[in-house]
Parts: sequence; C-alpha cells; structure tokens
Amino acid sequence: MILENKLGITNQVELQKEEERISKLAAKRMYDSGLIDKIEVGTFAGLCQIHKALFDEIYNFARKMRDVNLAKGNFRFAPLMYLEQSLKYIDNMPQSTFDEIIAKYVEMNIAHPFREGNGRSTRIWLDLTLKKELKKVIDWNKVNKADYLSAMERSPVKDVEINQLLKHALTDKINERGIFMKGIDVSYFYEGYDNFRTEEL
Repeated sequence: MILENKLGITNQVELQKEEERISKLAAKRMYDSGLIDKIEVGTFAGLCQIHKALFDEIYNFARKMRDVNLAKGNFRFAPLMYLEQSLKYIDNMPQSTFDEIIAKYVEMNIAHPFREGNGRSTRIWLDLTLKKELKKVIDWNKVNKADYLSAMERSPVKDVEINQLLKHALTDKINERGIFMKGIDVSYFYEGYDNFRTEEL
C-alpha cells in the first residue's frame, strides 16, 4: 500500500526515493540550523519534534500519533487502544544510566507511535538522550545492520543483546557533524534507503 503523501506520488519506488532525499535534507537542516539542540530530550513530545522535522514536507501525519495498528512480520507493536498510555509510561521512565536509556529506547520501539519513520526518528531521539545524560552518542558506522535488526527483533523479550551492541559503539565525539551525518546514512540503510549520501545533498 502506498502511503498518501503531500508529493502526489503514486509509485512506491519513487516515493521511497523522494522520501529518502527530502528527509535526509531535512535531517541535515535540523543539525545545521541548531534545531536539534532545542528538541525536548527523552520524551514523546521531543520525538514528535524530530519526526515533524524529518517528514513534514512529505506526509500529513508527520508528528501525529498513528491511528492504525502496526505489525512487522509476526511482531505486533503496541495496540492502538493502549498507545497513549504506553507513551505516558515511556515519558516517565528513568534515563540517567546507559541501561535505563536503552530500556526506554526499546519501549519506544515497541510503542512505534507513527505511521512511518519510527526507526529513523527514534535513533536520533536515542542519541540526543545519550548526549544529554552521558555525554556520549552512538557511532552507527560501528553497528552492523544484520546484528542491529536481529537484536532489535529480540529486544522486547530481552534487551541485553541490543544493549551490548550499542554500548560497544559509543563515542564521546558528541559534537562532530560527520558522526551525525554518517549516522543518518546508516540509520536509513537499516530501513532499506541507500540512494543518497546526506553530506552530498
């Protein structure tokens, strides 16, 4: 099913390509304009700010909580009837240690609050939380796609695997533009978007 979009695109391949190009440009703007430093850290409201910044030019549902149930393979994300309650619970989860932040990240992934663009938005949200609380971010170039996806798939049952995988990729280069830009490319690559390099747009 092709998502209704502001671009009037009705071809899935074309939509995917334009979504990648426009939202990567938006990620670049979000960083270079300083908007990224004004985002509320560790809350659903902050995640909405990120989602809006990335996808507002493409989708009317940017920053809006989804109104449908979602599943990936055999896994069902938080049911719509409990979504709002789940997001309030996540907002109140502690985030002062690495383990707490990863637990919160896993819960936000289970909530999957948007119709599209959850993973890409939430990885930026995770890095902003790590940056504020621990003065660290993840160097996503050090996180293998297959390892990440399989660890995230198992994380609702046990988050040890994703915890260890991300812990080994931490860096204190929290203000390096290159780390952020390459991180965006890797984040998109996890989701099957690989036509553009963020720095070259």
